[in-house]
Amino acid sequence: MVVQLNKFLVSSLSLLLCVTAYGGDQSTYSIGYLKVENDTDDYNRLRILELWGYNNYQGNASYSETLRLRYYQPIDVGRWHATMRLDTAEIWNRGPSYAAENNGQHSPGNTMITVWGNHPHFLPELGINFGGRVIFPFGNNGQWAVGPQLGSVFRPTNPDSVLADISPSVRYMYGFDTKNNSFAVNPQQPPLLRNLQIYPTFGIRLKPGTQVRFWDENGLQYNTQGDSWFIPADAMLTHELNKQFLVALGGSAKIVSTYQQYNWSVYGKVSYKF
Repeated sequence: MVVQLNKFLVSSLSLLLCVTAYGGDQSTYSIGYLKVENDTDDYNRLRILELWGYNNYQGNASYSETLRLRYYQPIDVGRWHATMRLDTAEIWNRGPSYAAENNGQHSPGNTMITVWGNHPHFLPELGINFGGRVIFPFGNNGQWAVGPQLGSVFRPTNPDSVLADISPSVRYMYGFDTKNNSFAVNPQQPPLLRNLQIYPTFGIRLKPGTQVRFWDENGLQYNTQGDSWFIPADAMLTHELNKQFLVALGGSAKIVSTYQQYNWSVYGKVSYKF
């Protein structure tokens, strides 16, 4: 079953990311009967500050609660247009599943820097953003990790379509140092990351300014070291209060969990554009 699932997911993602090869021109493509155009160049070209909150249930009456600050900054170097995203967090673990030094204690979460962008002369026919992420370890269970990523954004040519966008992306994270923790001192420390992260993201427009977005915040993860999957059902309702402020509320629950991350998660955010 796992092998069949692997083939299906890889094939589906490849189809989404390579759809440009079968388009009629360099910007408009067909996915079945749906006409879409590539909008990768205009993705996240604003400065955005977001405050996120997560409550993840880990089973055994144990929870991991996170308060995360996220900031988007456009970067332009000549004709290379990119976006930098900075994430930093505070985590509170509670419950019998956590070791005594982690239970009920606030701890800094990992800080992440993600950069993605494109250049008009670099594979323009693909319409793909290229980038990568670096994880800086903080807190009790941190590790250094790096990984490349790529993604694309497609929007329907019909302005009245209920589909807001299709924005698939994929990232591979490789952990290489566990900050100076050891399993003898901290047996709760996770192994080094070897994760393929897949986001088959798309949004459905309910009305102007209101969407339901699927697999936007929480994607699929494949642990290449253990040949195991974590596949959640993930949906987030977003609503624009005005041109600057947006609020969102989402939930996620595991479907396949041979690579355990959480049982379920409830999360939300407040976003400010400026």
